[in-house]
Amino acid sequence: MTTTARPTLVRAALLTIVVTMAGSVLGLVRDLLLARFFGADGGTDAFLVAWTVPETAFVLVVEGAMSLLMIPVFSRALARHRAAREVVAATLPRILVVLVVLSGATAAGAPVLVRVVAPGLADPALAVTCTRLTAVTVLTFGIAGYLSAALRASNVFGAPAAIHLAYNVGIVGLMWTLHGRLGVVSAAAGVALGSLFMVLVQVPSFLRHVGLPRRWRGSAPAVTLGVVAPIVVYTLTRQAQVFVERYLGSSLAPGTISYLNYAQKVAQIPMLIALLVCTVTFPTLARNVAAGEIQQARRRVETDLRTVAALILVATAYLVAFAPQIVAVLLEHGRFTAGDTAATAAVMRVYALGVLGHAMVGVLSRPFFTGARRTWYPAVAMGAGLAVTAGLAVVAVPWLGAYAIAAANGIGITTTAVLLLLGLRRHIVAVSVTGATARLAAAAAGAGAAGWLAGRAMTTWAALPTAVTGGLLVLGAFVLLGRLAGIEELRRLPRAR
Repeated sequence: MTTTARPTLVRAALLTIVVTMAGSVLGLVRDLLLARFFGADGGTDAFLVAWTVPETAFVLVVEGAMSLLMIPVFSRALARHRAAREVVAATLPRILVVLVVLSGATAAGAPVLVRVVAPGLADPALAVTCTRLTAVTVLTFGIAGYLSAALRASNVFGAPAAIHLAYNVGIVGLMWTLHGRLGVVSAAAGVALGSLFMVLVQVPSFLRHVGLPRRWRGSAPAVTLGVVAPIVVYTLTRQAQVFVERYLGSSLAPGTISYLNYAQKVAQIPMLIALLVCTVTFPTLARNVAAGEIQQARRRVETDLRTVAALILVATAYLVAFAPQIVAVLLEHGRFTAGDTAATAAVMRVYALGVLGHAMVGVLSRPFFTGARRTWYPAVAMGAGLAVTAGLAVVAVPWLGAYAIAAANGIGITTTAVLLLLGLRRHIVAVSVTGATARLAAAAAGAGAAGWLAGRAMTTWAALPTAVTGGLLVLGAFVLLGRLAGIEELRRLPRAR
């Protein structure tokens, strides 16, 4: 990486982190309001089944097809000194047609979708209503993801980072104003409104930095079915982890799906922050691969992996040690009771053990989609992980309930991460991070043990001071143990970050 490119990436990373963090904080407020206004019961289960649509649409068309496919397409065009608007002319019309058809089909097929995803749901009619409202996100998320890909490939990161903030403004706004009148349907309507805001917040920047083409072309040679299919299958297979959760959770006690959802939302906050680094560096990685700069690509991937591993492991230690206090501080308000806190915290401790696998999959999958040739390896690896998740969950749910679902999720996604690492070394670029991850995991385990012991000594404290003190203690112990053990990754982390 050149000396001029490095400050640009640093500024882009800082901007992305600040704006996305604002959106993530508002997303946390969204989840807190959902718990406060509606608690954890059959109604929230119905909304969360409907939320499967935007969850799937987001990973498919924002993080998946539009990011993994379109950023390399735009990056290769710019590397060959072609205008980005030429790519827009060749690709956007066909993509819009597909998105409109899929969005309409989702709304029309809502009753069937609800029965397939959650056959044991207590209130399927409410889920159908919410699903029809959220179906619009297939179209709006797709447009938002396309605009984000074009802007990021053009080294414009502010507007794409703002999509999370805009999305949650819509949800929080409607929930706050209409929850008394519409109940949980207000959250579904907010999802639809927020998805429209995701598009609108990027349009001015897109028109300024990319622009609309003077002539539209009907063909899209860079976006053929053969190129798109591996990405679509990969992202849908990854999202199918949630399908397994909702399907099996619907047969358990009302509120189980909600406990799993709240546990995941809290546990994944560190992962979302860590993966922001990869969001900024992905266009650079795509250009490195396109230019045949294999060593630069290898260093980029290894740096991202070390950074993500350090952040996730220390966060996991904290989440496991202080889960009840964290959930109580964040969620135990309004209709969310102490019993809900205990159930959510217990599930979160199990789920947190798989967060590293989720984060590693996010980093390791990207290099497979940087080249011009299609590859099915990530989809195959994800399929193997999904098979592990589904098999373990089906066998263990009758005995362990929600804990089995959370544990199977972690084991399955970790299986996928291992397969992706092996495939990356064999097919793309030889990276070496196993030793670094093991050393960081040892430091995190020690920090987690210290936090657990300290938490036992703070049982008479209120939840907030316990959670804050525990976080500082775990972080301090992690850094101290790493320094004492001479873990080089902790010394590299400030430079890498």
